[in-house]
Amino acid sequence: MWSFFKRLFRIGKAEANSALDKLENPIKMTQQGIRDLKKDLDESLKSLAEVKAIHIRSKREMQAHKQTSDDYEKKAMALLKRGQAGQMDAAEAERLAAEALARREETMKLYQVSAQNAKKYGEMVDKMQGKIRQLKSQVSKWENELRTLEARDKVSKATGKLNKQMSNIDSSGTLAMLEKMKTKVEEQEALSDAYGEMADVEKSVDDEINNALNDPTITASAALDDLKRKMGMLPAATEETKIEIKEEVKIEVDKNNGTNQG
Repeated sequence: MWSFFKRLFRIGKAEANSALDKLENPIKMTQQGIRDLKKDLDESLKSLAEVKAIHIRSKREMQAHKQTSDDYEKKAMALLKRGQAGQMDAAEAERLAAEALARREETMKLYQVSAQNAKKYGEMVDKMQGKIRQLKSQVSKWENELRTLEARDKVSKATGKLNKQMSNIDSSGTLAMLEKMKTKVEEQEALSDAYGEMADVEKSVDDEINNALNDPTITASAALDDLKRKMGMLPAATEETKIEIKEEVKIEVDKNNGTNQG
């Protein structure tokens, strides 16, 4: 009946710990252990109920024997009083009183046995109740530890899965690929800047030439001099000056024609 208590206390020994380390599935084994303990607990409760029943019967028998013993004593006293009062033969009264006292003695012996049994079964009930309370507490503790173990198992599995996924990532290859892409982008950017600088150089040379030919200050100055000559404010232009002006006008016309054609 108490074999499960022995198994319970053996779990705390080093041999049991060594065996637990070799379990393939500690959670399932713990669940099975709790089921076994609950089964033993049910059996212990049945045994406790049986012992309690015996204890109750012993107490009732003890009380019944005590009552019977008291009754025999009262009957013996009543017989003696009747014999003394002349209600019956005194010798017969004494004989019957002696028989009643003898029965009383036998009943007292039964009473004492019942009292001893009641005490013994009462102590057994107290011990069994204490063990059952301890077993209930242990089952509750194991159930709490099982819930904690299940939660830790889920977290550890999730963490292990994540770590496995992270370990499969080739960080060196990824960094090399990023560096290669970065170098390629930098080369493309440098090439684009080079083409831009070349375009700016060609454009700036053409702009310098066009600006030199289309200097607004020169054109305005020539037109003003012509007007002043018409008004007689300046002497007439020499043949050399006219040639220079014609060349300038010709260059301007050629330039305009070239622009329109483009």
